[in-house]
Amino acid sequence: MTDASRPEPEAAELVRPYVITKGRSLPDHEQFSLITLITAVTDHQQRPNRLSPEEQKLLTMCTGGYLSVAEIAGHTRLPLGVVKILLAALAEGGYIVIRPPAARAQVTDVRILEEVLNGLRAKFG
Repeated sequence: MTDASRPEPEAAELVRPYVITKGRSLPDHEQFSLITLITAVTDHQQRPNRLSPEEQKLLTMCTGGYLSVAEIAGHTRLPLGVVKILLAALAEGGYIVIRPPAARAQVTDVRILEEVLNGLRAKFG
């Protein structure tokens, strides 16, 4: 296969993740799960031009509403770890709003549910 017939790699494939993240390490594991929701702050004047192209892309993507960390990684085609590092940097700068997943609801006692059901049956037949 000659060089002319090879498809051009995308820009994200040309740059190593270490360069994109500026050598930063992964944030706290609990800060960004796959289903953590992210949106950009509404104040557009707060965004400086010093952000990397990848960070700018994440902010633009999150401007329309909430996206999960998994969706952001899928749309950008960046590794999940890289996305988490970039999101952590944006959070430190105050550029994004993080909405953690809701806590799991406690399981209701089955006896209480049966009593409610029996009460409804007695009242409404």
